[in-house]
Amino acid sequence: MTKRSFFRSLILAVLVLCLSCAAAFAEPVRVAIVQPMSHTSLDQIRETIVAALEASDIEFEIVTRNAERDTAALPTILENVKMEGVDIVVPIATNTAQSAKVVFEDGQIPVVFAAVSDPVAAGLTGEDSFFITGVSNNIPAGEIVRLIADFQPDYKKIGFLYTSSETNSVSTINAAKAYCDANGIAYEEVSIANLSELQTAVETLISRGIDALYTGNDNSIASAMSTYIDVAYSYGVPVYCGADSMVADGGFATIGVDYVQLGNQVAQIVIRLAKGEMPENIPYETLTDYARFVNLQAAGTLGMEISDGILSSYKVLVEADGVSHFGE
Repeated sequence: MTKRSFFRSLILAVLVLCLSCAAAFAEPVRVAIVQPMSHTSLDQIRETIVAALEASDIEFEIVTRNAERDTAALPTILENVKMEGVDIVVPIATNTAQSAKVVFEDGQIPVVFAAVSDPVAAGLTGEDSFFITGVSNNIPAGEIVRLIADFQPDYKKIGFLYTSSETNSVSTINAAKAYCDANGIAYEEVSIANLSELQTAVETLISRGIDALYTGNDNSIASAMSTYIDVAYSYGVPVYCGADSMVADGGFATIGVDYVQLGNQVAQIVIRLAKGEMPENIPYETLTDYARFVNLQAAGTLGMEISDGILSSYKVLVEADGVSHFGE
């Protein structure tokens, strides 16, 4: 073979490889959605992704898996999904996405994460993550701290509560603490290792003289909102949250994540991949908008009066009589 023929063959091979990489998946495109547990936020993300994919012009075959709080089982669940054969995997939440990176490290199957607060801190960016993209649910910590003043203009101290093993939750609280430090706002913090510590943690913070509680997008605590608010509200302390779903489940107010929007953004990335785009060419996204939500039933329980001027800038998720508008 002449040198010219060799280079011609090499160029042709590269072109064929590139074309094959850019080719769309054969239909139906098999997508696996994996979540660590069930609670309102995570379920809403999954349901929104499924609905958006089913409404697209591509035929998808969707399988869903749930670790049911057993996060140690996530690698096995993902390994099983891989052996079953999928085209795209969608891990919901930080710990699921981190497990997916390990299981799918050969880069043959694209990973589209959903609801990862800090993809950089979670190790989901960089050269070894070329096959990973997704949508972050990072929330504006400073805005949430400022939100408290809307309802409690004379508050003195905030109590931060989070799960120590959740990277997403730790990252959110660290951002909120940094904002407080920069603005001279007093706070206390308590972390929990598991939900059996939740009641004691809330009572510990309240004993330290806090006026308001804040928990970000913490999956463990979000799955136990009834316990959280029962304790907090019995002491007359409002619970501010990192997501609309947490407010719908009893929290008082938030400026934060609309998980329908997040789910739709994730679905659009999946569709782009199904049509042949490569994950390394799709930078991870953050939410394009945030919204303010309030729970008037919680306000009534707490004996808090909200002026019409403040209320006009919030979406009411739960009316004073308990009627919910969540998901509308």
